[in-house]
Amino acid sequence: MVDVKRIQENNYDLITIVGEVDASSSIELDTALSEALASGHKSFLVDCTSLEYISSAGLGVFMSYIEDIKKNNVKLVLYGLNEKVANVFEILGLDQLLSIKKDKEEAKLEL
Repeated sequence: MVDVKRIQENNYDLITIVGEVDASSSIELDTALSEALASGHKSFLVDCTSLEYISSAGLGVFMSYIEDIKKNNVKLVLYGLNEKVANVFEILGLDQLLSIKKDKEEAKLEL
């Protein structure tokens, strides 16, 4: 089960992911990212500090937006990945396609 929230903070949107993103819950992540990108905002931080697990379906959600992010000059920075989740991103090479930082302060500097 996952809980995805989006709030406006200063000059960026903060998307917080809490719990596990698997095949059945990845639609919630997809909806949140889709709405965020459709909002027209150009700067997003994705707080993954409470993301406990992500399946290939969840990773597929991020992969499906990579082209849109680049094409529309959107800054999307993930931060706070635990070691297990970070390893999954690295194995698939998503750490090369997405901006991933250690904590919120580093992530804000990337915007």
